[in-house]
Amino acid sequence: MDHKIEINLATENETKKIGIKLAHIARKGDVFALYGTLGMGKSVLARAFVQELCGQGEVPSPTFTLLQTYEAPDFEIYHFDLYRLKSAEEIFEIGVEEALYSGVSLIEWPEKMAGYLPRDIFRLEITPQGEGRKLTIETRSKEKHSRLSALELKNEG
Repeated sequence: MDHKIEINLATENETKKIGIKLAHIARKGDVFALYGTLGMGKSVLARAFVQELCGQGEVPSPTFTLLQTYEAPDFEIYHFDLYRLKSAEEIFEIGVEEALYSGVSLIEWPEKMAGYLPRDIFRLEITPQGEGRKLTIETRSKEKHSRLSALELKNEG
């Protein structure tokens, strides 16, 4: 990854704000790969993203279904939770190919895809930092990095 932004997230509300901001830069074909251990806020960020674009009140976690889809104004959102996958090849059974090319994908536990994860993604990693979290967003693409930079992703308190 060539381009990196780091953001301190002191509260769950700050995580939601970042999800909302990221929703505004999403374009068809984008993949947001959400890394982090259990309880880091991956689902919180993904829910805020979906709610912002779709006006969904309830956004259930796809933990048991592996995939939830939502119709946004400009594309379909595919929210994957791959925690329960036994092998990377199982992603083809849940339609990952269509998602990667025809919509915007939010992928929790993307490491479960192994080598099938595309290279040109937004890689988001949430890690513990003191009482809060640190979000690191990386991308190889200059174009994606310029979209991130335009958001002024800073702590707003």
